[in-house]
Amino acid sequence: MLKWHKLSKLHDHNRPTPRKTSMRPPCTSRSVSSLRRVGLLSLLTGMAGLATLPAFAQADVYPSKPITLVVGYPPGGSTDLTGRVLGAELAKKLGVSVVIENVGGAGGAIGAQKVANAAPDGYTLLVGANNEIAIKRLVSPATVKYEAKDFTPLGLIASQPMVLVASPKTGVKNLAEFMTLTKANPGKFSYGSSGVGTALHLAGEMVKDQGGLFMTHIPYRGVAPLTNDLLGNNLEFAVYVLSSGLPHIKAGKVVALGTTERKRAAATPDVPALSEHPALKNIDIASWFALMGPAKLPEPVVAKLKKALAESLQSPELRKKLEDSGSAIAPLNVDMPKFLADETTKYKKIVDFASIQE
Repeated sequence: MLKWHKLSKLHDHNRPTPRKTSMRPPCTSRSVSSLRRVGLLSLLTGMAGLATLPAFAQADVYPSKPITLVVGYPPGGSTDLTGRVLGAELAKKLGVSVVIENVGGAGGAIGAQKVANAAPDGYTLLVGANNEIAIKRLVSPATVKYEAKDFTPLGLIASQPMVLVASPKTGVKNLAEFMTLTKANPGKFSYGSSGVGTALHLAGEMVKDQGGLFMTHIPYRGVAPLTNDLLGNNLEFAVYVLSSGLPHIKAGKVVALGTTERKRAAATPDVPALSEHPALKNIDIASWFALMGPAKLPEPVVAKLKKALAESLQSPELRKKLEDSGSAIAPLNVDMPKFLADETTKYKKIVDFASIQE
């Protein structure tokens, strides 16, 4: 026993001194997996929190920087006017600057696409017309890539009729004379609009369809060249948005034949509605303007923008400016999804009748 004891001591003496270790239990593969799972869960939870943070932050601080209103046309037209008048009021209601960005081209579609592609944060919005919002995709399906689902409708701003006018050289003084002349001379006369597939073009085709007329449509790249040809006696008839045609009507440079809504326009009570003629009794089409955002706008941002729009539309200054230009202020309770669906259905019938394609 003694020998064994000494030998044991000798072996113990030759052993390396053991290191001091903590009292933690050994880290087994199972505990490593558990730690990893806990770490991953914490990371994912943190990421989810970061993802939702902007929406909550926007609810509290939106807007905290300037808002851009995109207008899909050059300065000076009816959509641009509507956007600038509304922008001034929205700036007052929201307490930030509102900047108008004119992104012209493709009948308003380039500007609309810019907004459809924008971040859904409420800082890039569209003041658009029915051309780019509801019509353009019907006539240019190959080139217009956005759809109604790519936008958040915020509300209708205003609408105004279009007006059919005649060049003084035609000798036509009223709607009845227009109908008689064009009916008796199929194919002899032309009418112009500011582009293929615009609301103006569709209004002209409605007149042709319901009146049983044969006239040639001449599309122009905007109102300015159309007006030059009309006033220069190179074009017999044209369709204008009322705000664009009104200065020429008042100056006696063109003859107003009729407006396109069912009732006479408040801005031109002496000009008949086209529907007052028995052959055109079903004509009822307007150019309208709406405020739209990208799809998936956070609900708190949508609520703030809708409230600001409703308050802006009750501003006496805004109402006067838009009404003086020929617009009627939209009611506040428009069901926008239904309105857009109904308008698109109406336009599709006209597009199909006239085989309008770009």
